[in-house]
Amino acid sequence: MRGVRAPAVLLGGGVSERPRPSRFGSLDHHPHPNPRVACGLWGDTEFSACSQAALLLSLLWMPALLPVASRLLSLPRALTAMASGSPPAQPSPAADSGYVPGSVSAAFVTCPNEKVAKEIARAVVEKRLAACVNLIPQITSIYEWKGKIEEDSEVLMMIKTPSSLVPALTDFVRSVHPYEVAEVISLPVEQGNSPYLRWVRQVTEAASDPSTVPP
Repeated sequence: MRGVRAPAVLLGGGVSERPRPSRFGSLDHHPHPNPRVACGLWGDTEFSACSQAALLLSLLWMPALLPVASRLLSLPRALTAMASGSPPAQPSPAADSGYVPGSVSAAFVTCPNEKVAKEIARAVVEKRLAACVNLIPQITSIYEWKGKIEEDSEVLMMIKTPSSLVPALTDFVRSVHPYEVAEVISLPVEQGNSPYLRWVRQVTEAASDPSTVPP
């Protein structure tokens, strides 16, 4: 009947009017002007399919993205370490080595010739102030002394000794060295062959007992 509204039906939680025949006798398939009603007709199915596709893609990409995410998370710690100027962590010695890092040192002394170097080397070993001394001949030293640039040929002594004996070694070298200012510097040994480092300490153990040190 003209002027009577067609009964409403519930579709997907929305309210819609029954499609009315057009003047051509076919149904009008244009989208409904009300978006909430239109969603009830076709939106839920399309949204569900899109959600499933997005979930599938995220699962496929997740293994590839995990290493990248891990590196990004560690980047602030690396930048902080670089900004602080802290040196990289050194590997700890083996638990069964028994060596304490830094307990042995390598001391360096320069001498004017091989004769002086041999005399000092033999004396420090006899006094057990060092376990071993290596002589490196014909090194060239360039340095400033009393306002002038000097260049000399010298012999370098590399002395292996416990770090605790470096002060005594320094005092002895200064007392017998011909230079006005003798070079005596030492560097701690962090790692090395454990039996050798243990031997260095064993050979020089008696240096702490004056009665066992040769005159």
